[in-house]
Order: sequence, then C-alpha cells, then structure tokens
Amino acid sequence: MDYWLLKSEPTVYSLGDLQKQGTTIWDGVRNYQARNFLKQMHPGDRAFFYHSNTKIPGIVGIMKVVKTLVVDPTQFDPRSDYFDPKSTPEQPRWMTVELEFVEMFPKILSLETLKQLFTSEELLLVKKGNRLSVMPIAETVAKKILEL
Repeated sequence: MDYWLLKSEPTVYSLGDLQKQGTTIWDGVRNYQARNFLKQMHPGDRAFFYHSNTKIPGIVGIMKVVKTLVVDPTQFDPRSDYFDPKSTPEQPRWMTVELEFVEMFPKILSLETLKQLFTSEELLLVKKGNRLSVMPIAETVAKKILEL
C-alpha cells in the first residue's frame, strides 16, 4: 500500500462532500506531474485529504483508492473548466482515480504543524513554491501523520 496527499479547496469539494457521497472520482487535474502520480496509484492505497486555500489549510482526513486509471470525463465537456480539446475518447490525455471516504480527523493537521514536523525533503507539501495537487507521501511520513 502506498500513501498520497490530494488537495482540494473545501469550497469546491471537501472531505465532508466525500463523506456524504461515499465515493467520487478526482477529476479536473490538469498538471502532468500530478496526473502521472494519479496513474501510479493502486486500489487500496490511502490518500490524505488536504483542504487548501482556506483560513487554516491542512490535512482533514483519509480516503482510499478504490479504482484506478479512470478516464476523467471533464476533459471531453466543452462547458467544463477542465475541457481539453486535444483529448479524444479514443485517446484520453487525463486519467484519474475513484476514491472512497475512510475517516475525518477530529481536528485539522495544519500546514503550520506539518512545516514544524517535516522537512521539504520528507514532505513535498512543505516545499516552498510547491503547488502540486497530488503528491506521494513516504510510508514513514504517513505513519507519523497517522500517529498524530
């Protein structure tokens, strides 16, 4: 099992939304490095849900990868902000995963706390200038987060 961190603005999609729905696809990723990380995921992997662009950004809970290599349907919708005119159903450019709600943390694990606990080499999230919405988490780091 691998560990990941996925970011979303809670006003766009929150862990509470996932908890109500049970499962969702992680659509709209349009960064090639983030897309490549999505392609590396396997069913059963765990992902930390990170609320970004909010008063207190941080990790709010856990999701589980239930399906991989899902075609992102937003790439074909001309009304979508994530429409990609170069993508076709025969050769989709954007793949994603389906995720399932696992747990909401009792309190947010803030970015400030994460910066105090981890170096940028340990946790890509705390690296200055990092804006990736999907990133791997080393098992040692994931276990420390889970202990908190």
